[in-house]
Amino acid sequence: MTFIGEIFVGEVLNKPVLDPSGEEIGRVKDLLVSIGEPFPQVTSLIIKRKKRELIVPWDSINIFNRKVISSRIFKEELKEYLTSEIDILIGRDILDKQIVDINGVKVVRVNDIRLGEFDEKPCLVAVDIGMRGILRRLGLERRGEGIGMAIGYPLKHNLIGWNYIQPIEPRLTRLTLTIPRKSVATLHPADIAHIISQVSMKDRAVLFDSLDLDTAAEALPELEPEVQTSIINEMDKEQASDIIEKMAPDDAADILGDLSPEKAKEILELMEEEEAEDVQELLSHDEDTAGGLMTTEYIVYPSTLTTGEARERFRDDASEIETVYYIYIIDNKEKLTGVISLRELLLSAPEKTLSEIMTKELKTISPESDQKQVAEIISKYNLVAVPVVDEENNLLGIVTVDDVIDLFIPKRKKPRV
Repeated sequence: MTFIGEIFVGEVLNKPVLDPSGEEIGRVKDLLVSIGEPFPQVTSLIIKRKKRELIVPWDSINIFNRKVISSRIFKEELKEYLTSEIDILIGRDILDKQIVDINGVKVVRVNDIRLGEFDEKPCLVAVDIGMRGILRRLGLERRGEGIGMAIGYPLKHNLIGWNYIQPIEPRLTRLTLTIPRKSVATLHPADIAHIISQVSMKDRAVLFDSLDLDTAAEALPELEPEVQTSIINEMDKEQASDIIEKMAPDDAADILGDLSPEKAKEILELMEEEEAEDVQELLSHDEDTAGGLMTTEYIVYPSTLTTGEARERFRDDASEIETVYYIYIIDNKEKLTGVISLRELLLSAPEKTLSEIMTKELKTISPESDQKQVAEIISKYNLVAVPVVDEENNLLGIVTVDDVIDLFIPKRKKPRV
């Protein structure tokens, strides 16, 4: 068998297949592949002769290139192709399926497949996600090249190597062609959310389920509320509670607040007691108030602590908190008395107490303050976080600048599905 160089599936679909005498025995309708390592292998051609579908085993192929496809067998020796649920066909099962482009951080379609040789066998080595793949299948690639050169924008190959693609399976119906979990975890949570938002509702849960626990907990808050709800509702309650438990309390409260009371209750009951109590406290406030915006994750130290002691504590405490901007100081009655920036903590002499270096005149807000009031204080005083206190000056939580930033930017458009 002669397999010359690399070739695209779009170049051979509907091409005639010749017998040893040069007579046409049918035209290529599809290619049958088997799951192999490191690449899936082409095992047979499915050809169409009149209204019949016939199978030509790969070891019966004599010549296979973009110009000529010939076999070693005659039409009388061909067997009927009987559709099987375990078969994987390139045209039926892979072409036009969705795939994640990790470099472009977007969901694209498989427009064509590049074949190549590995261990002297024809294999699927890359997918074409670009315009060339579409034009090739339409028989317009050469014309497209000419137009591109004429206007100064030559057509580029846009390929994703098969090593970035998860194993294929028979009768692909969902988003199973995607980047490995390890690669997804390297993306920013907002980019992961952008990818998830581009796929259909039924595929979102599948893609989200492929994420590890930490990545899922970071990506979920970046999604639109209705998408969050649909994904959580698709999960079993144990998985949902594990993910939400990993999230910052304010993000967790936002998501649980959008679920049905029954679903939220199920998840809260499975969470660790301390985390569940923090979230329930936040759920007791209206979502458009400081109490609804705040998080209960912050660092607070007694005023009698020295700067050196505070630094030692900080190394352990900061690892448990998503974002640290300030250290809040309380007196012996646990009332908020001051605040220290991280810069002040690092630059002060280690023997000084926190009460000596703290800023006593700090801006605070009540849990009933509305979003506009919170945003105005943060903007006016150039703060990155503002503490929320009750009438007795007990620290309840903090609202960070990222909690109110959505007030200054347009809402994202809902993705089309």
